This record gives sequence, structure tokens and C-alpha cells, in this order.
Amino acid sequence: MTASKILSRIPEHLLQYCVQQPYDLYTWQDHAVWRFVMRQNVAYLGRYAHEKYIQGLKETGINIDKIPDMHTMNQILSKTGWAAVAVDGFIPPSAFMEFQAHKILVIAADIRTIDQIEYTPAPDIIHEAAGHAPIIADPEYAAYLRYFGEVGSKAFSSAADYELYEAIRHLSILKADPNTPENEILLAEKELNWKEKNMGIPSEMALIRNLHWWTVEYGLIGSMENPKIYGAGLLSSISESMNVFNMDVEKIPYSIDAVDYNFDITKPQPQLFVTPDFKHLTTVLNEFSNRMALKKGGIDGLLKAIESKNTATCVLSSGLQISGTFTDYMLHQNQIIYFKTTGPTTLNFQNKILDHHGKNYHSDGFSSPVGRIKGTKKPPRLLTDSDLKEVGIELNKKVAFSYESGLSIEGIFTSLVRIKSSLLLMSFINCTVKLNDELLFKPEWGIFDMAVGESIVSAFNGPADPNGFGLTYEPPKEKTHKIEHNGKIQELFELYGKVRVIRESKTQFESIPEIWKLLNNNFADDWLLSVELVDILHDNHLYPDLKNEIVLSLTKKKTEKPALKSLIEKGLQAR
Repeated sequence: MTASKILSRIPEHLLQYCVQQPYDLYTWQDHAVWRFVMRQNVAYLGRYAHEKYIQGLKETGINIDKIPDMHTMNQILSKTGWAAVAVDGFIPPSAFMEFQAHKILVIAADIRTIDQIEYTPAPDIIHEAAGHAPIIADPEYAAYLRYFGEVGSKAFSSAADYELYEAIRHLSILKADPNTPENEILLAEKELNWKEKNMGIPSEMALIRNLHWWTVEYGLIGSMENPKIYGAGLLSSISESMNVFNMDVEKIPYSIDAVDYNFDITKPQPQLFVTPDFKHLTTVLNEFSNRMALKKGGIDGLLKAIESKNTATCVLSSGLQISGTFTDYMLHQNQIIYFKTTGPTTLNFQNKILDHHGKNYHSDGFSSPVGRIKGTKKPPRLLTDSDLKEVGIELNKKVAFSYESGLSIEGIFTSLVRIKSSLLLMSFINCTVKLNDELLFKPEWGIFDMAVGESIVSAFNGPADPNGFGLTYEPPKEKTHKIEHNGKIQELFELYGKVRVIRESKTQFESIPEIWKLLNNNFADDWLLSVELVDILHDNHLYPDLKNEIVLSLTKKKTEKPALKSLIEKGLQAR
């Protein structure tokens, strides 16, 4: 399948999260940062990552020496049935998972700065492209990722979930910008901490987000004694991947219990979960999904739909899907006997809106009884015309009948909808619906469309037919900060560009002494380009005295700036 065909599967409501990859805006220092991280990762992760990692880099079009462009990645990814899109930083979890369900890899377009080369608090192209993409080359893991997206996108969220997402996004944006004042970061951390402590009862999305974090982002695989890395957060962080085997990081066998472990996205993780194999991930996900309203339906499902205060879908046993904002219900003997939506609602079957039952028709909401019709011996969906006639329900005649719950209906039966032998809908005019003395529908309100179903068998977030419903998402108002570079720093970037040309073309070696002179005199704080110069001189057996001079300069930097010690040593060891 071609990349364009895969990308054409993206629903319209997700397109607003997609941005153009700003490839021409990446500086030569950005490419050097990519190269440094990738060289470190490949050297280390070749021994400690899942066996698919190194091979997967090639299979998904990830170049170690320069930031990948989306077009090239998509040409190669399409061979696996996946594609990638660029986005601006964190997007809401439900949208992220829905992209996964369509086999679309979401890639944050920005790249971390040199000051955050080992660990970034925000998603970036190293995390997304070099972390997520390689393991997708494993078919079993790719199937898990797609299935996770399918299940996760149906999970119910709360208003508190979205507020938490916005707080996390805000903090990550501030932390990713080296120019952010410290007091702003402290304030954002305080706000995030407060929101985390005041979430209330965790929603389905909050719980499944934990499973996603401890597998897709920070998962380990294999034996407890010698696990391998497969989570993208670890594969894209030099410091965290090396910290995995620190004795202080607890290793826990992966199970459904992981849903109860929250996480701080801006800090290294104190514990990690180990799955024996990728198949086990799906086993646990199935265990969790069986607890969700998606699988359980019933009172719990309807209540979650109501509590979400957002568009949701309830599915009746007939297969009829009602999508709208659920606001009310009635119970009889602890069973749902009636439900109501408020505002635009659609009636659907197999995720497609039924003809003439879109939002315009049901613009003010929808209500219906649920249960068995009194006197019938079959589930409502299986009632034939003859079965209905036996209890006095005939087309184009005035009818009066009751549900086993006691809810009664009187009116003229005008039409019905059957699909694949399943009775979905019955319509009445001049209709009155009552439960005891409570009037639920009056004749003057128009046509009463009665859903057919014995029970609610499923409930999930969002409309059954997103495009037909006209679902829209508001992209985050706060955008990631685009760092402005002054004229002097641009000169440094030009030096990075010249060094890249020398390395790739293996020409112009004679210009290296002058580049070093400019670097040493004008940009003494920069260490990465010095490492790259040593790398070129070493590989090409050039200017040994100059190489020693640069190494001595780097050694001095390690003493003067201890924070750079590990980075410089790793850079020199990579030769």
C-alpha cells in the first residue's frame, strides 16, 4: 500500500493536528544533535534493545547521520502498512491513540536543543521517529500498537483528564525552551502537581494511558534478569536507556496492575515493567478492555457516557448505535429501561449513520425505552412482523403496548428499520410515552423514533460515525516555542554546516584548522562541534597535533563544566 493511500485513511477531525515538517528550519546543529544521539543509541542499544531495533531503523527509513524527512520515511514505512505525520508537540491522548488505530505514527516535528541532548521533557522527532518507528517493524508489536489505538480511542475521558493534558503540555513546552524563566517553570510544575492530586476517580483514559506509558513508552521485554528495551521513551533517551539497569530502578513483571502506576512525564521513571513477549501485551490489553464500557455496556457504560459530558455512543443489543450527549436515564429493578440525549444526536449501524437519522433530524436530542415488549417471547431485535402483530403492533394502525418495565406507548405505527434481519427502529406519530404518571413524550413533539434493543451492550467515547457526525477537535491553543537564533549563533550553525560537508564529501580538509580557530575563539562554550572535528581528524588520519589540541580543549571543558563530562566522553568514545 502506498503512503498516500495510508494517509488518506486519516479522519477529517484528526487532520487539524497535522503540520508540515519544518525541514528547512532545522539547523546544522540540530542535525548534529540528531547524529550524536543516534550514534550513542545505536552503539549502546545494539546490545540492550530489542533485537528489532537496529534492523527496524533501516526498515523504517531512519538515517543515523541526519534528521529524517517525512516523505522518505513514509515511502519506506508504507511497506509495513504504516505511515507518519508531523504534529506540534503533545496532542491529546485520545487523538494520539486514534492515529495509532489508523496505523499512523505521530511524530513531533521539533527536535531537542543541545542543552537537552540526553533527555527532553517534550516529545521531539528523536523520540518519535527514532523511538517509536523501529519497533513497528516487528509485525506482532505493530499489531499491538494498532489494537491499542483502537481500544484507547474508545476510552472515556473526564474534564479533569483534558485539564491535566493541557498542564503537561504547558510544562513540557516551557521546559523544552532554554529561554524560559525558572519562575515560570516552577509555577507550571506547581499547577501540574495540584491537578494530578485532584483528579478524582481515574477515568478509563487515565488508566489506559498508564498502560500505554509502561509499554509503548517505557517498556522492557524478555526475562526479569536480562530484559531488553523496546519503549520509545527509553530508546530515544541516552540517559534513561543507560539508567534502565541501575539497581535503583525497580523491575516489575508486566500485568494489569500497571494501570495503577501513575507517571511524571518530565522526570526519569523510578520503576519499569517487563513483559515476557509482545503477545503478553495484547493479553493484558484484552484484560483491561474487558473492564471498559466498550465491552461491558449496561448501567456502568451509560453512566460513563453521561459523566463524560461529551459526545458518546451507546450500542443496543440490536446493533443500533446512538451517538450524542447522554444526559438522563431511568432504572427498573436495577436495569436500564429508558435513556435520553440532549442536543444533536445520530442513529447509526455498523458505524454509519442511518438514512434520515443524522444530527439535523435529531437536532434536539433523542430518547427511547430499552427492554422487552410485554407479551413477546423473543429478543426485540428478532421480532418479525408476525411477532409484532401478535401483540397488536401493526403498521399504519393505532397501537398501544407496554414494555415489561411498565413503560407504555400509544400512537400510530408508521415505519420500521430492519438491517440484516435485525429490527433496529420503530417510528410513531401522535404518540404518547409514559411511565406510570410521568409523561416522557407528547404527540405535539412530532415523530417518536423508538430504538429497539433489550439492553445497552457497549458504550464508548465519541460518535460511531465521526465524519457523518461532523466531529471536530480544537487543536491546542498554546503552540510549542520556536526558538529565535541571533546572528552570532547563525555563524556557529554555518560552521556546523561546513563540517558536515567535509565529513560527507571527504573534501576541503584543509579548511579544518580555520574552522577550529573560529570555533575556539568565538564559540568556546560549544562542545559538540569540537567532538565532530576530532571524529573527522581521527577517521581520516589528519592533523594529529590539531586533534590533540582539540581533545585537550574538550578535557578542560569536562573539568570546568562537570555536566558536560559524560557527553564529551561518550562523544569521543564513539570514534
